[in-house]
Amino acid sequence: MAFIAALLIAGLLVLPGIDGAAHQARGDSAVAATTPRASNHLVAASPVSPASTTPPPLAAQTVYGIAGAQHVGQAYKNVDPEYRRASYWARLQSLVVGGTWLFTERRVKALPLAKPDFALLRANARPTVTWIGHSTVLVQLDHVTFLTDPTWAERSGPFSGRLGVRRYTPPGIPLERLPKIDFVLISHDHYDHLDETSVRRLAKRFDPVFIVPLGIKSWLADRGISNAIELDWGESVTLRGLTIVCLPAQHGGGRTAIDQGRRLWSAWAVLGSERFYFAGDTGYYRHFKEAEQTFGPFDLAVLPIGSYTPREIAKPVHMSPEEALQAALDLHASHFLAVHWGTFALAREPYDEPPKRLAAELARRHLDPSRAWVLEPGETKTW
Repeated sequence: MAFIAALLIAGLLVLPGIDGAAHQARGDSAVAATTPRASNHLVAASPVSPASTTPPPLAAQTVYGIAGAQHVGQAYKNVDPEYRRASYWARLQSLVVGGTWLFTERRVKALPLAKPDFALLRANARPTVTWIGHSTVLVQLDHVTFLTDPTWAERSGPFSGRLGVRRYTPPGIPLERLPKIDFVLISHDHYDHLDETSVRRLAKRFDPVFIVPLGIKSWLADRGISNAIELDWGESVTLRGLTIVCLPAQHGGGRTAIDQGRRLWSAWAVLGSERFYFAGDTGYYRHFKEAEQTFGPFDLAVLPIGSYTPREIAKPVHMSPEEALQAALDLHASHFLAVHWGTFALAREPYDEPPKRLAAELARRHLDPSRAWVLEPGETKTW
């Protein structure tokens, strides 16, 4: 019973939260600006005085065509009006009765690790992407280096990982061997995407800018991390020549039983000489097509392919491999990198099933298999 109580306090560890209702989009007016491709729907940033040697503070800019997140009370809401989530108790029962944390020794096996190309990463001369593991991806674009949803945790869960789901594949690159990190993107506050120990270590080592959805900046500040900016859906910020846009995802938030839905969840677009999309955690919905219509086509999309079972519980908030492929097509992505699998025992599908189903769907649809990248942890691709 003590363990069940701990799960309740922890808010089901990684399972998403609840709905809300209407909230007005932030920002008043927007002006079109110029980027390397035709349409961008962004506000023009204020010019910097040529005489100034101090960079201006980061400021959120409004984006045309992307509505801000809605909420009622303190809980945010997904875009899909038909969105329905399984009840909290149904999710708890699924976790306790069928969760792989009960059977990890039989259901998982560590993935083989690639030998990292540290020379290529140090050079930072071309756009690269490196899978660290789960949804943690190291990206280099226009000589800027950033991370998505960083976790080097051995367990995903509360109390600094003392409870939770163990990691069965180690990170592809040790945190200490990373190149200089300029900024970090966080998609939402679930334990397998926002690991407290990892962000503390990154802040101490690199002092990157943390770019986060609404509500997470104060969470970081409570842990002594002040170099952060938070954005609503439909807002952007420009950093070192790259424009980072906060976009809708279909998921949830919450780290305990009492904070469900109180911090926003998001996808991210990073726009420079190439266009990058990071889905975070999400179910399949029209937001992929809307992102492409506003900011696409994308050169690389990072999309989750795992944790889609049991389907009646997971479908609203986690894509199947087949849905991830459709999302890549919706985004008009030249390539997509498959993530959110092979690292933590979070769901009931066999640990090696997601890439097999993805390959089968590519064959069924007669699509070029080279457009979908399934990497070993630590492996780097240029894009």
